[in-house]
Amino acid sequence: MKIKNLTLSAIASLTLLTPFAYAEDITLDSITVTSDFRDANLDKTSKAISVLSEDKIADKAHESLESVIGQVPNVNFTSGASRAHYVQIRGIGQRSQFKSPKNPSVGLVLDGIDVSESALALTMFDVNQIEVLKGPQGTTFGSNGMAGIVSLQSNKPTEDFEGHIETTIGNYNTKAAGIALGGSLIENKLLGRLSVYKNTSDGFMENKYLGRKDTQNIDEVALKSQLTYLANDDHKVDINFAHVNVDNGYDAFTYDNSYNTYSGNPGTDSQETNAIGLKSTYKINRKMHLISKASFSKSNSEYSYDEDWSYDAVSSYIAEDKYFRKREKTDVDLRLVSDEEGRIFNNSTDWTFGTYYKKQSEDLRQNYTYFASDYTNNFDSENLAIYGQLDSDITNKLTLTTGLRVENWKAELKDSDSLNKETDEVLIGGKIGLSYQENENNLYYATLSKGYKPGGANSEYTLSQERKTFNTEHLWNLDIGKSFSNFENKLKTRVNFFYGLRKDQQVDNSYYGTKWIEWISNSKSGSYYGVEAQTNYYADNTLHLFASLGLLKSKLDEYESTDVNDGRTPAQSPLYQYNVGFDYMITDDIQIKSDIEGKDSYYFSNSHNQKSKSYALLNASLSYFVSDWTVTLWGKNLTNKSYQTRGFYFDGQGNGDELYTQQGNPRTFGFTARYDF
Repeated sequence: MKIKNLTLSAIASLTLLTPFAYAEDITLDSITVTSDFRDANLDKTSKAISVLSEDKIADKAHESLESVIGQVPNVNFTSGASRAHYVQIRGIGQRSQFKSPKNPSVGLVLDGIDVSESALALTMFDVNQIEVLKGPQGTTFGSNGMAGIVSLQSNKPTEDFEGHIETTIGNYNTKAAGIALGGSLIENKLLGRLSVYKNTSDGFMENKYLGRKDTQNIDEVALKSQLTYLANDDHKVDINFAHVNVDNGYDAFTYDNSYNTYSGNPGTDSQETNAIGLKSTYKINRKMHLISKASFSKSNSEYSYDEDWSYDAVSSYIAEDKYFRKREKTDVDLRLVSDEEGRIFNNSTDWTFGTYYKKQSEDLRQNYTYFASDYTNNFDSENLAIYGQLDSDITNKLTLTTGLRVENWKAELKDSDSLNKETDEVLIGGKIGLSYQENENNLYYATLSKGYKPGGANSEYTLSQERKTFNTEHLWNLDIGKSFSNFENKLKTRVNFFYGLRKDQQVDNSYYGTKWIEWISNSKSGSYYGVEAQTNYYADNTLHLFASLGLLKSKLDEYESTDVNDGRTPAQSPLYQYNVGFDYMITDDIQIKSDIEGKDSYYFSNSHNQKSKSYALLNASLSYFVSDWTVTLWGKNLTNKSYQTRGFYFDGQGNGDELYTQQGNPRTFGFTARYDF
């Protein structure tokens, strides 16, 4: 009954966004998707993808990644820190990390640089577009993209001098300021852009014991620079650099699940990341061009917390747990891409062939109150892959796409408890798809894709021998969708149906005894299916209506837990998510925006049956435009709805197992002024 009512409500919501169109012509900027081998117009893209363009994110510089992508269908996240470090797509993705290294299910990319294990590097200032690719990206991204990819693209350098200055103030002592500048450094030869942003807030937790309101604070600085060197008409070089310094507090959990903590030693959620990327695009001849990409990133982080959530006078158990990590990553990608005159098979087929190499290391030091000495581990991995894709025109409307990636994955994990585990395996991913461009406004597609996530080892020494290792997961996924426009392009809609079959599904497990223990095991299989729909209606140049809906039904099969039944929905897999809203120009100078984002309840963990509560959040803003200034009054969660972003279930007070949750952001509001020039 629940799913039936939801479906009827969704249909009704989408129907409301399809009123009779006005005769007035509307000019809309096209959206270009850049995260595939070739740039393509969104309306012509035959894949499951959601794009947040600049008009959706320009006023969200002070917000976190999870609050921005929360409007995307079937995208979820977990906190357990000051910010959400982990993203799930269609219910797939890790939820936390303590001792053991973890391979990401959802890849995170910043201006072409892989930052998948360093989510705090993704800040929103001066971001031009966010692309969320759903389902296995086995051909383009390999082992990092089994569930999908989230790609952020900053504003690029321009020939003309331009920029903007922005400042924000809000409740909870929120303060933010930033500046972005770009233009020609050497006319017709060198372009540059630089942005700097600082964001601070006390956070919404209050430590009653210490008498402080800033123990869950936000303190973030992000610097990005870009250079574009126009060597000649056939050669362009792009260089990106990012420095992000995050020094946030972590004091989120309480015994009564409130916003008032009593921790004697609040924790830290910090990360310093430096990353540089280079991309060279060289036109070899009229038939092909060579794209060469290389990047290097380095991150140091601390994740620490007061494990007893209290202070000496009220607890006989006093402990702190601290995790210090150092990560380094280097990758190189060389890719030959055909041009119009280089098409093969009787001028019917575009082609891409490439090779990829990545080397990364992760060093952990854990400092725990009751350890005689610090625990350490070292994880090193190396990837070497070759890949290719063919896009063949069977007719002038029907295109066949075939892709293949073969990857050699090597990894080694050593720790101070004498663990030494090596992995060496060959992994294969790819896709085969058909797209049918019926006419300029209607595109149909179907794609069968395969992704993978390497196996590995759990570094917790107390685990039994059979739990020390876990197998590689393989995912087969089918997407069937349609992209279409109606009413002279005033109404644009994308609908995607999907089905996935997971073999040796990797499952996060946890247990709390005398110490928190976390490990990965394999369910023999798992499956999911659902739908993702997004629609935008531009009634005229003043009114824009939008709605999105994600439905997801998934299950675990033959899972080891005695507390969770086979066939149960995995953690972080809400049945529905939606976002519906509008923006309207009241006058030529005043615009109002409002939206509601909703999410069904979901299981917090695969180790117990405790769930979050479903919720709907109301957001709104009012902007005034004068000359080159934009002044905005904004509010998030205006009804002050209570919701949860993380949950643990254990005996914390000697009264039996209880659910302890991290609370989502309460009502926040503020004022932002922006000057564009």
